[in-house]
Amino acid sequence: MNYKMIGFVIGRILVTEAALLVLPLIVALLHGEAAHPFLIPMALLVLIGLLLGVRRPARTALYARDGLAIVALAWIAVSAFGALPFVISGDIPFYVDAFFETVSGFTTTGASILTEVESLSRGGLFWRSFTHWVGGMGVLVFVMAILPMSDGHGMHIMRAEVPGPTVGKLVSRMSDTAKILYGIYLVLTLVEIVLLLAGGMPLFDACIHSFGSAGTGGFSCRNLSVGAYQNPYFDIVIGIFMLLFGVNFNLYYFLLIRRFRDVFHSEELRCYLLIVTAAVVAITVDIAHLYDSVSTSLCHAFFQVSSIITTTGYATTDFNAWPTFSKGILVVLMFIGACAGSTGGGIKVARVVILVKASYGDMRRMLHPNAVSTVRFEGKPLTDRNLRGVHLFLTVYILVFTVSFLLLSLEQFDLVTTFTALAACINNIGPGLEVVGPMGNFSAFSPWSKLLLSFDMLVGRLEIFPMLLLCAPSIWKRRLSSRAYKPAV
Repeated sequence: MNYKMIGFVIGRILVTEAALLVLPLIVALLHGEAAHPFLIPMALLVLIGLLLGVRRPARTALYARDGLAIVALAWIAVSAFGALPFVISGDIPFYVDAFFETVSGFTTTGASILTEVESLSRGGLFWRSFTHWVGGMGVLVFVMAILPMSDGHGMHIMRAEVPGPTVGKLVSRMSDTAKILYGIYLVLTLVEIVLLLAGGMPLFDACIHSFGSAGTGGFSCRNLSVGAYQNPYFDIVIGIFMLLFGVNFNLYYFLLIRRFRDVFHSEELRCYLLIVTAAVVAITVDIAHLYDSVSTSLCHAFFQVSSIITTTGYATTDFNAWPTFSKGILVVLMFIGACAGSTGGGIKVARVVILVKASYGDMRRMLHPNAVSTVRFEGKPLTDRNLRGVHLFLTVYILVFTVSFLLLSLEQFDLVTTFTALAACINNIGPGLEVVGPMGNFSAFSPWSKLLLSFDMLVGRLEIFPMLLLCAPSIWKRRLSSRAYKPAV
């Protein structure tokens, strides 16, 4: 373990978080609000960050376990410090509640303990949603984009933080890859803000909802979420952008360099759009009798399918009142999630497709034992290591879900509330059903359950293993084999 480099990187991250607090500070000052809720955390972050990261270590190489430890520790640290503005301002007086809200923001979950959000300070509302935007592409990817940290040896950090079964370089240097990803991310966010402004949404509201769409988070500045505006134009714009941010960002880069063939032949993208289309049609038919026109039913179905499959969590209507069939579809979409390499959560469409193909291949071999069957994805054959990785993820995912569900069931909520609350947190969605439905919240849970759900949100956002391996004693051992100590390149 390169402890000095781990401390150096985390120090840089804390200083970066202090810089990020400048934006909500400016918003607070423009609205005549107090500055100290942001100045105090900024001072602490700069002090601790400089103590950890003032000097670059002589040995800067990062290894697999270094990357896992950095990602897990960094996300816990930025959430812990990011909760302070809410506590100091009095927006969320209880620290555990503020920590839950901040973890929900950075992990782009959107689950909230707030029963009423419109009374929060403007600076607090901005910071609450800005955490979505920063966490959507990844806190460490953001830092890599602006601060070179490890002489190009950052692949393990990116592997541990970017959602999906695989991650690779778009260009030769990881810092350049991070800059490209965040450049695309920023442009799409700005376009959405402009389109919402063109429809008449106030600038502050447009920024808040664009941050939530970009990070697929779902925090709103209105108690009724997007449904408060009662504007089909906003529903369509936000719904489309949620889907766009649920697409693998590598495909946008391919569009920029005119590799259109790679985009159009993307197997994951085709499956993603097919699932969305099928879900929208099925729900529209099922809820048609609840609304005065087919177009209204279609609009609500499209928005909620976009919101749930991308794990954003915005709502235009109380889908908790929909028929069981429609709610069942939404629950299934909670687990499927968006594409790998997007800002969305869930298991990911890529893994679902690979699991289906692998299962079909196994059943085919049962009927034809001597047949040679190769699982292919995106036109390429998958190795046994690839398949083991997908199966391992699903196995550990089910194990963590089961243990968390049993612990959460001690709260004595009804089965649907308990199950969907956990599903909403571990898949980084936000709203569930019943008590935690789109018009409900997580305030009724006890402090220890909120901490458990915060852990599950981090587990889901970081693809399980960084958080679990952080608790393994072997990861902190100094003596490693030469093979395990090979740096990423």
